[in-house]
Amino acid sequence: MDLRDPIDDSAESASARIRHATSKAIFISMAAAVGGFLFGFDTAVINGAVNAIQGGFHLSSFLTGLAVACALLGSAAGAWFAGRIADRAGRIRVMLIAAAMFGLSALGAGFAFNEWALIFWRVVGGLGIGIASVTAPAYIAEIAPARLRGRLGSLQQLAIVLGIFVALLSDAFLATVAGGAANKLWLGLEAWRWMFLVGFIPAAIYGVLALMIPESPRYLVAKGELKRAGQVLTQVLGLVRPEAKVEDIRRSLSRDDKPSFADLKGSRYGLLPIVWAGILLSVFQQFVGINVIFYYSTSLWRSVGFTESGSLTITVITSVTNVLVTLVAIALIDRVGRKPLLLVGSAGMTVSLGVMALCFTQSHLAGGAPSLAQPWGTIALIAANLYVVFFGASWGPAVWVLLGEMFPNRIRAAALAVAAAAQWIANFAVTTTFPVLSQDIALWFAYGLYTFFAALSFVFVLRRIHETKGIELEEMTGEAPVRATPAVPAGRP
Repeated sequence: MDLRDPIDDSAESASARIRHATSKAIFISMAAAVGGFLFGFDTAVINGAVNAIQGGFHLSSFLTGLAVACALLGSAAGAWFAGRIADRAGRIRVMLIAAAMFGLSALGAGFAFNEWALIFWRVVGGLGIGIASVTAPAYIAEIAPARLRGRLGSLQQLAIVLGIFVALLSDAFLATVAGGAANKLWLGLEAWRWMFLVGFIPAAIYGVLALMIPESPRYLVAKGELKRAGQVLTQVLGLVRPEAKVEDIRRSLSRDDKPSFADLKGSRYGLLPIVWAGILLSVFQQFVGINVIFYYSTSLWRSVGFTESGSLTITVITSVTNVLVTLVAIALIDRVGRKPLLLVGSAGMTVSLGVMALCFTQSHLAGGAPSLAQPWGTIALIAANLYVVFFGASWGPAVWVLLGEMFPNRIRAAALAVAAAAQWIANFAVTTTFPVLSQDIALWFAYGLYTFFAALSFVFVLRRIHETKGIELEEMTGEAPVRATPAVPAGRP
């Protein structure tokens, strides 16, 4: 099935045409969101392999940490350059580049002959993650009808958490079959190598799907391909006469020079206020400490008295919870809006993180290891999962939706690239500092710090973030919208 051919409108009624267009928009958005699945899979797959890699390559703690975190630095670099490449080569070509990098990384890491080869291919995979983290939300925002843009944009976060979940399940299955991640499995390769090699399958699927979906109409207008842009708008919006919409896009993109990072400069603090808003959204999403739960959860729960088996079970439950609440967010985001979700999420995270910090003040040493007496252990477990619920139903999907839609058309790709790069750098900072904060200072201090940032995020959203629900992308100016476009079915004559 090739979705790039225009629809023959004469054979369809108006309502059937809208339903048909909506179905295509959903399929196209789901295909683009597979990049998010790879994003989640690649960041989580290292969890099941890290101990076997450390033992197999006889790595120091520094090199072990580098093998885990190097993908995040690659992601920041990939995100930084993705916007510029997407503006020049198109969203689809960039998706294909990301798919190729994912595939090569999976094969290279799986067959790595030493630690430096592994680190190199992890960086390559990180570049693919960074590219996908910019391209997918921008493309979905540009292809989706305004009335569905929040839900379709949330597919990116749903794909990420599904990727994390599948990576954890895959790691557990392969390690169980082999009797351990370091043991030989098929073709004489250790199980940890197969953990990486499995990633080639979704990478190939992503590449095939990218060839089946149309180019972004806003990119096509920017390149002067107005007829093709109209055909795509007819497919995804159900418009009978797309000329007016094409002209709206053309006016919003009108300029005499080529887009560049210079467009992001402003008179205050060097950047436009809307760009700073995007950067701070990204940073707060990470500084509330969410990836501590996903990267260190097993070690965290073991450190406060849970068994290894119990810690793994808690990690799986947390991952499933994250998937389920993301579905809740998809159902709500176009009804209640982005800003209310973020405010509720910030408030809920502040309370749940504060409770976790309080619980960890009660930890004590038992047999040389920290432990939580009851009822503090149970309370901490409940608070941690409530924290994931509040994050997954708000800041997880809503930030990606906002980053894909909040910027004016002429700077969207570049601004999203800068914001996404800031997110990966913040992720790296939190990931690398948590062991120091938790082991050399105290767990309660680490979670107290995340509580502070969660509270600060509430104030930031309240004062600096404008609602974008129902607003057409061509109306995004970087300021508070003058009006909200009613949710009218696309293509109404």
